This record gives sequence, C-alpha cells and structure tokens, in this order.
Amino acid sequence: MAAVFTDANFDADVLKADQLTVVDFWAPWCGPCLAIGPTIESLATEYDGKVKVGKLNVDENPNVSMEYGITSIPCVLFIKGGEVVDKQLGAAPKAAFEKKIQQHM
Repeated sequence: MAAVFTDANFDADVLKADQLTVVDFWAPWCGPCLAIGPTIESLATEYDGKVKVGKLNVDENPNVSMEYGITSIPCVLFIKGGEVVDKQLGAAPKAAFEKKIQQHM
C-alpha cells in the first residue's frame, strides 16, 4: 500500500529516506490523479522494501506542494538523497514510472 506523505512527515519520510522515494502529488477532485492511483498502489506493492512509494494530497498539504512548485497535478517526483532526481508530469502508463524507478534505484 502506498505511503501517505504530509507536510508533517515529508522531511523524515521522504527527504531523509535512504532509498529512492516516489511521491505522487494528487487531489481527490483530479480525474487524471484518480486514473493513475491504481498504478501508484501497484508500484508500492511491487517495489516494497526497495523503493518507497506514496501519495501527498495537495489540498491537505500546501507547504510541501508550494516548496516544490507543484502547479499542475498529477505530478510525480522521484526523490533520492533529499534531491529531486526525476519527475513525471501528468498521467502516464505504468511502464513510464517503472523506467524512471529503474534509472534511479
């Protein structure tokens, strides 16, 4: 199951993580966000223990969203060592996410 990232836990759970972390910036009113939801959940299951995969609701967590300049969702950031190493803007097939994960693991 995908982790739930928030303004409160982002620093500890994402920036200080010792592995690649995939963060899906989403909102419940966003159709494309809901469309990639099952893909994000699937990635969380498949990469469990190897890559941290989670979601951050932009409506409930405006600080992190503003800090990373998220102006369009869905936006998926790939963060490693506290730095954004890649991103996927908009809905995409699962293979696109897997390719980026493989590049940065």
